[in-house]
Amino acid sequence: MDNIRTKTVAANWKMNTSLEEAEKLMDQILTGLPDLSKCNVIIAPPFTHLPMLKMKTKGTPVHTCAQNCHQEISGAFTGEVSVEMLKSLGIEYVIVGHSERRQLFHETNEVIKLKVNAVLGSGLIPIFCCGEPLDIRQSETHNIYVRTQLEESLFHLDAEVIEKIYIAYEPIWAIGTGVTASPEQAQEMHNYIRDQIAVRYDKVVSELTRILYGGSIKADNARLLFSQEDVDGGLVGGASLNAASFIDIVNSAC
Repeated sequence: MDNIRTKTVAANWKMNTSLEEAEKLMDQILTGLPDLSKCNVIIAPPFTHLPMLKMKTKGTPVHTCAQNCHQEISGAFTGEVSVEMLKSLGIEYVIVGHSERRQLFHETNEVIKLKVNAVLGSGLIPIFCCGEPLDIRQSETHNIYVRTQLEESLFHLDAEVIEKIYIAYEPIWAIGTGVTASPEQAQEMHNYIRDQIAVRYDKVVSELTRILYGGSIKADNARLLFSQEDVDGGLVGGASLNAASFIDIVNSAC
């Protein structure tokens, strides 16, 4: 599954849910999920819920994911979580460079590059986020902006490594705002990202790379977004906190 462009739906719960709420939500999701033989589901809860999630998903096709990690393997970094800690829990994926990490915690392309390296070095798979804020979109420099993110954080990697990574395009102006990029806007940027991968590596690598859309995906727009040629699924925020809504989105991918 991880070597082809299987449609993927990843849930990012962000800093939401108590442990009790998360257990209930996960039970509801697991009960309602369709056959996942043709699609991939990844859940990223808060750090505190990862052991519970790992137990709940044991023996199921659902994958576990962390929302972030530190770029160092260990050390005097109070309050941080390393990739090796995540690996010891059996976590498979790590979200790296989410727009909220970039904007609120001032993570640079260089820091995100180091996090990508740390995740890959521990044998886990990064879900690398990129995307532009509203002012960049309005100035029509969004392609250059996203290309720079790719060049400075990903394009140092060898081709066979790039194929393992998920890229999530997040138009920052469409996260938590209720505004969604049109299917055409999503496809245009996804196609641009794929073209940049082809330029840096080759066409084969670009066709194998999975690119998710991550901007206010909901049950009522998921099917149309996922039908775009270069949209390989989605990174879902708020809508993943409601089991029925998230299951509807997964159904749109499967």
